Amino acid sequence: MSKPHLTIADEVQAAIATGSAERCSGVAERVASLFIASAGSLDVEQHALFSDVFERLVNTIELRALADVGARIALAELSVQLAPVPQAPLAVIRRLALHSDIAVAGPVLSESPRLTPEDLVEIANTRGEKHLVAIAGRWWLQEIVTDALLVRRFPSVSRKLMKNPGARISAAGFAIVLAQATGDPELAIATGIRADLPSTLRRTLLLQATEAVRARLLASAPPHLYEEIRSAISAAAAVAEQDMSRCRDFGSAKLTVGQLKQTGKLDEAMLQDFARQRRYTETIAAIAELAKCSVELVRPLMQSLRSDGILVPCKAAGLSWNTVATILDSRFVSGQTKPDELIKLKTKYLALTLDEAQRLLKLWSVRAAAPSKSH
Repeated sequence: MSKPHLTIADEVQAAIATGSAERCSGVAERVASLFIASAGSLDVEQHALFSDVFERLVNTIELRALADVGARIALAELSVQLAPVPQAPLAVIRRLALHSDIAVAGPVLSESPRLTPEDLVEIANTRGEKHLVAIAGRWWLQEIVTDALLVRRFPSVSRKLMKNPGARISAAGFAIVLAQATGDPELAIATGIRADLPSTLRRTLLLQATEAVRARLLASAPPHLYEEIRSAISAAAAVAEQDMSRCRDFGSAKLTVGQLKQTGKLDEAMLQDFARQRRYTETIAAIAELAKCSVELVRPLMQSLRSDGILVPCKAAGLSWNTVATILDSRFVSGQTKPDELIKLKTKYLALTLDEAQRLLKLWSVRAAAPSKSH
């Protein structure tokens, strides 16, 4: 090899002999610069020599890294230098990628073409959230890798993947994301505008989404998906209306609730059980009985697209918020009340007084009865 190579080799030997992390860091930077400049023309023997030098330098720096901030910085800088190099020594790249410090591992995880899908799966299975986020930002990811990332169920990782057009997502992966998106508007929007999201799953996503999320998703839709998303939103709204307007027989439910009242078994716990089991008619009949109003008054409040109306008979019945939340979740077949909406409803419910609720019920009862009196 040429004299410059020998000179640097001497410096490497001296730095390793002294055990100085600072000296090794400076030499590592020079070796990396030389390697990058000549990587495309190195033969097998020269490449192996560079690999050995890097390994020895990294060993020495790592021995000091736990106690020396400068040593950790040196490893991070080496990671940045080697990450984009296609010919970078594989053993060194893997070592940096598995490093516990994300400042060291991050550049390689995000960019190095030397890491195989199997390497990435191993890291996804064994490292923490920050390492997984770094992998999720790679420009191209196979399904085997995204499956391994998504199964860990970190919201930050799912959001990063959904915003990465080069990440291929399997049906199983999308199923995990859709479950997370129920309570994560940002994730729902990023997922909904992906071109590779199957139409059936897009409809499922929109069926679960709040009106606010649907509006934002439509506003964010790329031109080639706009019509599909608009149609899916219309279909989701239609399904919600069908859930609410299905004909139900309340005769049996009234009889059941009446018998429970006579035997002293009708209480808040029984109502909560009805709601938890999604026994829709019994839930409505029990609310009406406990609130001392009619089923005909409670039923449209349960069926309304707005959720605040049903709070009134619940408050009149003296129900706790936990029971009310269970009732809200029981209203529709297609999923639970969204977390952000639930917080707003809880605030309204706690602010509503018993007297206000009873007055409103009386007023609504009079209005409901007025048309029949006119006939």
